[in-house]
Amino acid sequence: MQHDHPLIRPGDRHPAVREVRSKLALLGLTDTPTQVGDDYYDSVLEESVRHFQQSRGLSSDGVVNGATYRVLEEARWRLGDRLLYPQADRPMSGDDVLGLQSRLAELGFDVGRLDGEYGDQTVAAVRDFQRNMGLPADGTCGPATFKAFDRLAPMVTGGHPDALRAREHLRRAGPQLSGKRVVIDPGHGGDDLGVVAHGLTESRITSDTAARVEGRLAATGVQVWQTHAPTLTGTLTDQRRAELANATDADVVISLHVDRAPSPAANGVATFYYGRDETRASAMGGHLASLIQREIVARTDLLDLRSHPRTWDMLRRTRMTAVRVEMGYLTSPHDAARLGDPAFRDLVAEAIVIALQRLYLPAESDPETGTMRVTDIPAPAQPAARPTG
Repeated sequence: MQHDHPLIRPGDRHPAVREVRSKLALLGLTDTPTQVGDDYYDSVLEESVRHFQQSRGLSSDGVVNGATYRVLEEARWRLGDRLLYPQADRPMSGDDVLGLQSRLAELGFDVGRLDGEYGDQTVAAVRDFQRNMGLPADGTCGPATFKAFDRLAPMVTGGHPDALRAREHLRRAGPQLSGKRVVIDPGHGGDDLGVVAHGLTESRITSDTAARVEGRLAATGVQVWQTHAPTLTGTLTDQRRAELANATDADVVISLHVDRAPSPAANGVATFYYGRDETRASAMGGHLASLIQREIVARTDLLDLRSHPRTWDMLRRTRMTAVRVEMGYLTSPHDAARLGDPAFRDLVAEAIVIALQRLYLPAESDPETGTMRVTDIPAPAQPAARPTG
């Protein structure tokens, strides 16, 4: 991670701008810096940065922050450019690792999430592949392993093993919501108010909605955590939120936010899940995001902005199924009026809980969107009464 890099915005003049130009030039997205003036963040560079951000599932705001720096660094690696080996403290990451994961997944090896990180599950998949190919199973991906991939290249035709594993995972988990473990992540909080508009703050809206979701889930027998309490002081980075979520070993994490835009006309609800694009994305995350999106749209008058893959840290670094819900635009008079209404936040909370229940239901038992209510979810089983006398 490159959190120590300066935040650079269009119009800034900074030596790090030349570094950004150089990295984009390696990708063919801009010219190589050649003169002193190339340390100025002009409109041409901004267009290149936005294009890169959009292609990588980042917020395409033109602001070069820690996440954009990290992805720029990762993008320069191609499979075979360097030796890949296990590192316990800080796993190697890059587009070469993502390429390796994609190849292994196509061959049927379970690498977990296609996140571009050479973590434990990917290392284990490499060792399995090496054993199958008669190579030393050391988890180090070097020339011999690359050659083995090249020999198999004509045989690889693609597939969706991640989706198959996701369906099997859901089947084994059972249809009941009771007993599942869920983390709710209220966006912002503490010193970070998030979006502020129309007399409302994002942190208060997300905290209140999180409490409504938690109450309903707890009533159905779900074990629920929140990444922080309403009394949070200071701020929490997305990386720290992901670490807190991972420590619970939960099944699902749902991050709640509201959006902003320069134009008050921008409005609507959107959901996000981990992925670079539609073909390299979390199958379960995409399914849950779609369910939440459709339930909210069916129960409210918010504009449907659909579900999208993104590589944001909260989605990438959580080990469980993760979804981010943008519940509307606080800069929109229409959406702000809705978000400020407790009854509306009840509708959103119910939609999220129903979507979670539907995630686990088999197709033959899955109700039509917008028709199920929290009261329809089976209550948790009560322990049998102990005989007396």
